[in-house]
Amino acid sequence: MSLHRAVLAGESVCPTNAILMVMKLIMKRLLLWAMVCLFSLSLSFAAEDWGPAQFLIGHWTGDGTGQPGQGTGSFSFTPDLQGKVVVRKGFAAYPAANGKPAVRHEDLMIVYRDENSRQLRAMYFDSENHVIAYSVKPADGGGVVFVTEGPSDTMRYRLTYSSTGAGRLKLKFEIAPPGKDFATYLEGTAHRDPAN
Repeated sequence: MSLHRAVLAGESVCPTNAILMVMKLIMKRLLLWAMVCLFSLSLSFAAEDWGPAQFLIGHWTGDGTGQPGQGTGSFSFTPDLQGKVVVRKGFAAYPAANGKPAVRHEDLMIVYRDENSRQLRAMYFDSENHVIAYSVKPADGGGVVFVTEGPSDTMRYRLTYSSTGAGRLKLKFEIAPPGKDFATYLEGTAHRDPAN
């Protein structure tokens, strides 16, 4: 019998039992309140749908070759700001070769949804002072492509990630000088780090 019913029925209640019953009631209400708060919090932190870029979420390690030479590196795509953006951080290390000094390239890219169009966009920054605004679209044959938009008489860039199976991908970075078509600058492969 509950404490409330016992008191209403005029029964005597042991003080220890009364305290335990009150504590039990308080604990039930606190637990219910905590569950409601956690549910509300989980709704506010709901993951954004990153469309064709969703498969990139995680930490990756890889290698590649191109105009800078043969290099290795890693990158990550991590949701941030309560899931409203994805932050890509990466680096590539190119050892000294053929008279060229060793080079370390670092970059940061923020993927977001345009406030008005809700289309995916990205802003890219690197240690070589490049700042590139990208549109993000599905790639032909699967994957995702980050591409600059603009007239062909301006410098244009295209970065494509293609899934090649569970936890593996290929990437290609292309540059189109003013008035020219895209040409491959570097290509590489990467695998998802085992902890992800």
